[in-house]
Amino acid sequence: MPALAWWQWALGFLCAALVGTAKTGVPGLGIPVVPLMVLVVGDARLSAAWLLPVLCVADAFALFYWRRHAAASKLFSLLPWVIVGMGAGAAALSLNERVLRPIVGSIVLVMLIAFLYRRMRPQLGAAGTFAAPYGIAAGFASTVANAAGPIMNIYLLRKRLPKEEFLAMGAWFFFVVNLSKVPIYAYYGLFSSQSLVFDAISVPAVFAGALTGRWLVHRISARLFELLVVILTALATILLFR
Repeated sequence: MPALAWWQWALGFLCAALVGTAKTGVPGLGIPVVPLMVLVVGDARLSAAWLLPVLCVADAFALFYWRRHAAASKLFSLLPWVIVGMGAGAAALSLNERVLRPIVGSIVLVMLIAFLYRRMRPQLGAAGTFAAPYGIAAGFASTVANAAGPIMNIYLLRKRLPKEEFLAMGAWFFFVVNLSKVPIYAYYGLFSSQSLVFDAISVPAVFAGALTGRWLVHRISARLFELLVVILTALATILLFR
């Protein structure tokens, strides 16, 4: 059993629930999960491994729910660049914790700024989409910090997809990428019996979050959700630079 304080368990379960909610209908709500999990585990690299199985479970839920709207073939142009980014991210995992922790914070901060910029400039959705920068950034951010969500949100929004196809493509992308990261994290010895026990115990929280996401999406305005995301992410990211 992981030797965590009560507040670490509570925060970890909150992260699992937020991941489930974000994957099933409330895009953006998973942004604060990355810095919050670092606070739970106390190590940026280990927190990525603790979170990965939780993400895979949530991806499976989302993939099942949106299976009728999948259009995974539209992601083929992105995948070669994602592999390049994942290679860079795998190399970065060998960095010292004092170096990697600010990198994680910087990635999340950039993602937050991009998220806000997209909201303030909705006309960006009509512009063309270049796969290379999005794929490299998503692969790197996902491998180092499980922080590719905002990048993919922007990429898919720029394609002007229907909501159902948007969520289905995102589910396929993260399902494949997150499974591909398992051998990378295993190579670095980031998984442990404690992390896997935590992940197993967190499954009900993921499931509850997934159900909550489907219930909340029609009852709380997107503006309120985004405000909560911005506040939580800003506060948690500041702690990463301390």
